[in-house]
Amino acid sequence: MPFVVIEQDPRRVEECLRDGHLAVQGIASDDQLLEEVGVRRAKGLVAAVDSDADNVFVVLSARKLNPRLHIVARASSDQSAAKMQIAGADRTISPYAVGGRRLASLATQPLIVDFLDVVSRGEKGIEFRLEEFCVPEDSPLADHTIGEVAIGQRTGARVLAIRSTAGVFDTTPSARDKIFAGDTLVVLGSREQVERLEKLMRGEKLPDEAPRLHP
Repeated sequence: MPFVVIEQDPRRVEECLRDGHLAVQGIASDDQLLEEVGVRRAKGLVAAVDSDADNVFVVLSARKLNPRLHIVARASSDQSAAKMQIAGADRTISPYAVGGRRLASLATQPLIVDFLDVVSRGEKGIEFRLEEFCVPEDSPLADHTIGEVAIGQRTGARVLAIRSTAGVFDTTPSARDKIFAGDTLVVLGSREQVERLEKLMRGEKLPDEAPRLHP
């Protein structure tokens, strides 16, 4: 996924550029700079400044420029996290809390942690990966059950979970469960299977099958 880094330290900007990433030097809460890097057309923003106070300003500036932006912010405490959510952050994360949970998981369930790392990052050479898809309003999958649209048979991808627009998770979806516009599907599959599901989600004809009429 294409991204651009905003960084105050010129040495880190140079490192990003050397690694082939887009990067600009400046302050991430600067409205003009956010405009220049395309915040109005961005899908999401990660506010990861070391200072919680600065992160609040980044979130406020970005939310003002793009009300539809999905914002994830770094917070060092629960109190800071609450303020960032008031400022407009969709999700907040504490490196200390995440690090603590990961240490505990690596000590008790190391294989599960390794497996989730591999499939969630989609590393090269790994056949399967985890992906999430939001069902568009005009998707042919909307208002049909998983069995009716035959996701598994037509794409090979497996639907592991469905999150409704109300935020409710169904972690054991069956062929009888209906998919609605705005739902988010969590799926497991190979790169090819995931691409087939993307096409199916958009209503595109899959290359190796005849046109299908929905029940």
